[in-house]
Amino acid sequence: MAQADSKVLVLGALAGVAGISLAVVYYQGFRSRRRGSCPAFYLNRTNEQGNGVMLVDGPGLATGQAEVLERLEALIQCVSELKDEMKALKNALPTLQDQVREELRGREEARRASPLHRTTPTRRKRAAGTITATTAGGRSSEEAESEGGYMTALTDSEEEEPSDAEQKDEEQPADKLCVLLERIDCLHQGTESDKRESLKILLEQREEFEQNSSFLWRLIRAYCDVHDVSSTQEEKKTHAETGKKVGEEAVSLNPTCAESHQWYAIMCGIMAEYDTVQNKIKNGYIFKDHLDKAIELKPQDPMSYYLLGRWCYAVAQLSWLERKVAATLFGDPPSATVDDALKNFLKVEEIQPGYSKLNYVFLAKCYKDLGQTEKARKMCEAACSMNAASKEDEEAQKELDLLCPALGV
Repeated sequence: MAQADSKVLVLGALAGVAGISLAVVYYQGFRSRRRGSCPAFYLNRTNEQGNGVMLVDGPGLATGQAEVLERLEALIQCVSELKDEMKALKNALPTLQDQVREELRGREEARRASPLHRTTPTRRKRAAGTITATTAGGRSSEEAESEGGYMTALTDSEEEEPSDAEQKDEEQPADKLCVLLERIDCLHQGTESDKRESLKILLEQREEFEQNSSFLWRLIRAYCDVHDVSSTQEEKKTHAETGKKVGEEAVSLNPTCAESHQWYAIMCGIMAEYDTVQNKIKNGYIFKDHLDKAIELKPQDPMSYYLLGRWCYAVAQLSWLERKVAATLFGDPPSATVDDALKNFLKVEEIQPGYSKLNYVFLAKCYKDLGQTEKARKMCEAACSMNAASKEDEEAQKELDLLCPALGV
């Protein structure tokens, strides 16, 4: 209770008492005058003359007036008791706030001392349901407030709502991961040293975030980047093998992450450069399966269609002997045509026009193989108009240097 509210309550009560007291004083003066004129008629139940509160009917008073006077006598008694109570309340008000604070402080200390003071969400809901059921079962709102007011205040303000420190602890790992991933994405677009730095940072943080799929697929990507910038064959193979193992972990951890399937497929494709013929064909099947899954999960990602187009084009170029080997080892050789490849490369251009220099190169190759020379020339011109900004673009330029003279560009 606030000090201002307490004063208003006391002043209101005292004003009411003062009004009633004036009425009583008036009544007592009236009674004294009546008693002076008819003393014999104002007797108490003991038949003694005096100031008794009960009256015996006399010839000077009607029955209704006697009843009114009797009720006024009872009212006087009540007012007297109320004045005593108000006096006691007025004396207690200055120390009331301190008493409430002490009581709350004692409850808080007892709550903190208990090892079970932190309630789980399930326990909070159960407690809330119990309070609701009890109130609905017959308790009045005043009873619920008076008996459970402090408990409800503590539950709402201190137990249900986590403290600032707890919120900070919960948000810190998520914030740290977001900052880390943003930095890694920037390094991925950078120089060769940036890509090596990206892999180094991810490996340092792996123990903390290895159960996060967004972290793991970026680790696969980092192994792919470092594979591309490595100079020795042995180093390239090591990064490819390690990246493929991380890919297996990523797709097992979260089978619904499209990027994990996408980058695992890429690592399987890279491993084809270092494996035996049997493993090379096996990785080709794995590559296709995980690309299909990535497209199913994220159908508007142009990179997945580009990679699938590359796979279809490579399969379409397999020799008769390579197809026979695949059929012997796996029973069902991979099947795809140049038309299949063309559809995927066109899908890339539909989703993101000007996606990459290499996509235009493979569009030109597909049109050339299908005998559509004019369209092939247009694709070559589009590819030549793009700058070589990456190692992949440099590869595309080498392809163009061979393709353009054949098309008369």
